[in-house]
Amino acid sequence: METITKRQALLKAISEKLEQAYEDTLEDVIELLNIRKAEDEEDIQAINDVKNDTSISWEEYKRELES
Repeated sequence: METITKRQALLKAISEKLEQAYEDTLEDVIELLNIRKAEDEEDIQAINDVKNDTSISWEEYKRELES
């Protein structure tokens, strides 16, 4: 429940700021969101690739990430 409330508060604050923003700022926001989405998709694909790669174990991969 706390997460939903925090998310709603953030969305409200963002909405208020966006109403006052210049058009080029709005374009920048969209670009940043698209970049973030692409990075998330790349991360998910990389994890799936590692999980499907039998040459290295998941435990080994996690150890490499931590170092």
